[in-house]
Amino acid sequence: MSTLALWSVIDVTALIAGLAVYLFIVGRQLTKVAGTLEEAADLVWEIKKDAEVIHGGLTQINQTGGIVAGALPLLYGMAEGIVTGATYVAEEPVESVNKPAMGVRRSRQMHGVGIDI
Repeated sequence: MSTLALWSVIDVTALIAGLAVYLFIVGRQLTKVAGTLEEAADLVWEIKKDAEVIHGGLTQINQTGGIVAGALPLLYGMAEGIVTGATYVAEEPVESVNKPAMGVRRSRQMHGVGIDI
C-alpha cells in the first residue's frame, strides 16, 4: 500500500470517528431536550385542566369587569364633585405654614380605564 493510500484510509477513519463522536454528543443533548419537553407538556396539560374549570365563569367575569370599567369615569366624576364640595377652604391663609409642593391634586384612576386627560 502506498503512502497516499495509507493517509487516505487514516483520514477517512478519523472522519468517521469524528462524526460518530459528534452524533453521540448530539444524541445525548436531544435526549435531554426530549425529557424537558415531556415535562413541559405534562405541565401544559395540567394548566389546561385547571383552566377548563375557570372557563365557565370567564364570560361572566369579563362582563362584570366591562361594567365596572364603564362605570369608573362616572364614579370618578362623582368623587371629584364630592371632594371639591367638601374640601375645606381657609378664610385667611396663614403665612407661617408651609405650602404643599405637590400642587393640584390629580388622580390616576382614569389612566386605569384607558382615558388620558
